[in-house]
Amino acid sequence: MNDIGMDAYRFSISWSRIFPNGTGEPNEEGLSYYNSLIDALLDKGIEPYVTLFHWDLPQALEDRYGGWLNSEIIEDFVQYAFTCFKEFGDRVKHWITFNEPYNFAIDGYDLGIQAPGRCSILSHVFCREGKSSTEPYIVAHNILLAHAGAFRAYEQHFKHEQGGLIGIALNSRWYEPFSNADEDTEAAARAMDFELGCITDFSACTMAAYRHGKKIGETAASSWLHIVPWGMFKLMKHVKEKYGNPPVVITENGMDDANHPFSRLEDVLQDDKRIQYHNDYMSNLLDAIRKEGCNVHGYFVWSLLDNWEWNSGYTVRFGLYYIDYKNNLTRIPKASVQWFSQVLAQKTAII
Repeated sequence: MNDIGMDAYRFSISWSRIFPNGTGEPNEEGLSYYNSLIDALLDKGIEPYVTLFHWDLPQALEDRYGGWLNSEIIEDFVQYAFTCFKEFGDRVKHWITFNEPYNFAIDGYDLGIQAPGRCSILSHVFCREGKSSTEPYIVAHNILLAHAGAFRAYEQHFKHEQGGLIGIALNSRWYEPFSNADEDTEAAARAMDFELGCITDFSACTMAAYRHGKKIGETAASSWLHIVPWGMFKLMKHVKEKYGNPPVVITENGMDDANHPFSRLEDVLQDDKRIQYHNDYMSNLLDAIRKEGCNVHGYFVWSLLDNWEWNSGYTVRFGLYYIDYKNNLTRIPKASVQWFSQVLAQKTAII
């Protein structure tokens, strides 16, 4: 990251590393790990952006009371967040409570395709138990209360001394009206309200674009990921006009390539499509800032390294750096690394 010229790094803290049983006394080894990571980043002039929950709930809390379906989790999450603020907040100035709570609630409790795998639709295929009509809303409600509790804890006990910001990362799809008809415009507005109805100190966004309930644009390797750069401009303009132009950070944006076993390494490393992707999205983001005055503070690439990608596992590659999974996890820069270095040096998209 330092070689590329990046000045910020977003990572998540694993609740289980801090509290292996979900509550109780914090694990000193876990605290030491994150202290070392934070110190190493700051030593290189890289600002840590820390997410407290990216879907990895301690199993003990799921077993004890059903996890996010039980309101008891609110107090436990706030205590976990309080510990993180206390231990790391002297150096961490940007906190994100939850990553994409909408996706977590829907995928885990409506569709059953993510942990804990609960649903009632297609229950004979995916799930042994669950109720898709109510559980996603119960989970979302508890998440919002936990977010509010963590936010208040930071504001009351830490913000004055530490001076940081705290927000939430919302998956921010852009819904394009099917036509100019009033009912289509209203339907698109309802869809946006359903996804972006909670904003705080700063808003952290990820994005996709839809029209008539269907994704727009060319697909990347993952069928759910469509390439619609102009959606970034419209989304930022919408956030400005709807929510009073809050500070916004794009916490995830990127595209993947398929990890074919017979692909030539030289072809994989020449990731021109990824370069074009980020150039086009960042150009639209710059237009939103310069032409509309949108209050955008940052843009995080998804991702720095090839990673394990939820349902897809290691079958796709999002990284700027290629990871050789068969050779000691060797990191090899793709062409996009050099391109990003030039972009960061010149402070502008350069295609």
